[in-house]
Amino acid sequence: MQFNKLEKKSDFEWVFEPQGQMRVPAVFFASRKLLEEMDDKVLEQACNVATLPGIQSRSIAMPDAHWGYGFPIGGVAAFDPDEGGVISAGGVGFDISCGVRTILTGIPINEVLKVRERLADVLYRRIPAGVGSTGKLHLNQSEMDKMLASGTVWAVERGYGTKEDLERIEESGCVKGAEPEFVSPQAKKRQEDEVGTLGSGNHYLEVQEIVEVYDEEVSKVFGLRRGDATVSIHCGSRGLGHQINTEFLKQMVFEAQRCGIKLPDRELACAPIKSPTGRRYLGAMRAAINCALANRQVLTHLTRQAFKEVFGDVELKLLYDVSHNTCKEETHTVNGIKKQLFVHRKGATRAFGPGHPDTPQVFKEVGQPVIIGGSMGTCSYILAGTNKSEEKSFGSSVHGAGRALSRTQATKNWQGRDVVDKLASQGILIKSPSMRGVAEEAPGAYKNVSEVVEAAVAAGLSRKVARLNPLICIKG
Repeated sequence: MQFNKLEKKSDFEWVFEPQGQMRVPAVFFASRKLLEEMDDKVLEQACNVATLPGIQSRSIAMPDAHWGYGFPIGGVAAFDPDEGGVISAGGVGFDISCGVRTILTGIPINEVLKVRERLADVLYRRIPAGVGSTGKLHLNQSEMDKMLASGTVWAVERGYGTKEDLERIEESGCVKGAEPEFVSPQAKKRQEDEVGTLGSGNHYLEVQEIVEVYDEEVSKVFGLRRGDATVSIHCGSRGLGHQINTEFLKQMVFEAQRCGIKLPDRELACAPIKSPTGRRYLGAMRAAINCALANRQVLTHLTRQAFKEVFGDVELKLLYDVSHNTCKEETHTVNGIKKQLFVHRKGATRAFGPGHPDTPQVFKEVGQPVIIGGSMGTCSYILAGTNKSEEKSFGSSVHGAGRALSRTQATKNWQGRDVVDKLASQGILIKSPSMRGVAEEAPGAYKNVSEVVEAAVAAGLSRKVARLNPLICIKG
């Protein structure tokens, strides 16, 4: 990215002042090195977002930002419906509510290492993964609508978890305002056999070791102990979310034209939040969020079964579940005025700080957990939200490493089998039904996750709590 276009506010905050049709500035939270690695398309997309009606304060790009559909991935923007604010499917992302949940095992890593190969085999057998993967659950129309309406609550009521799990999930595991009637039959059809599956792409289930604790106070609240094993699950709403966005993007193109909204890019198709199209999309998108939460809950149940098969009577406790690729109605202060805004977080997560009304009670004193997944074979991080992030980024932080190379470029640089063998030599077992998928997700295809995390911490968006290293990775 060209630095002469940006004004430096600090070593980790850069601003592109409004030009042309921009209503607000575009703000980049990143180190100089990370900015240099960003394509100029990220700047173009962040500026395009700044032209949309009703946008508040700033268009934001996170340290892991890269080129996406309409919005940059790693993009955050908030809109006021009373000022003609819009909702954009491209600002949510196709894999609606893709997210990460981390599970505490309480098992010392030396015990895991004794049975690592067996545990990897059992997890791979129990966790459906890959393109078109299906699970043991088949949802009829009635069960589908119940799942879409109540998310994790639906899963827990059917024995796939406990009420204690609900205390450690955003929105207590169920987003209000979901309207399954606005989800098309085709979208529901795609999901009827996919609840409890990882899918493909960058999705994974990973067994990890807590190798570093940076904040003892917060780690104690989170339940993180150096030398223990954790499990992280990264997946979303599968085919249902993709279908919803595909359908509504077409509707939003016409709705934007009807409302006289001039789009700098057709991929920014949107609808006023208060319009019939906007309300229908909100209802369908919230249903997809609940679908993703239910999906990760069933996968948690399958993980618990696998650990019991290997270790006997062990209790795996949920740390937290955070989503990216969402639009959520939240209260934020803009120019000293409290407003109800609709915050798009595409490839970004909530990072609410201590005392925030939406921070779960168990984390109220230290801020919510922010889970940063690494790329396959690299470390991950647990962060905590800050009050400063509420001032700077509508309570948002990074979600992962962010791609440096496209999937096509990755397959030209790496062979899947070579990646698996190299990681095995480092003590990391990879299980996947697709060697091409492994090549696409090679660690070198992503930015340095540690650099991304350091930039987010330096910018005040999160505080660093712990670092996790991978031992077993089940890839889609």
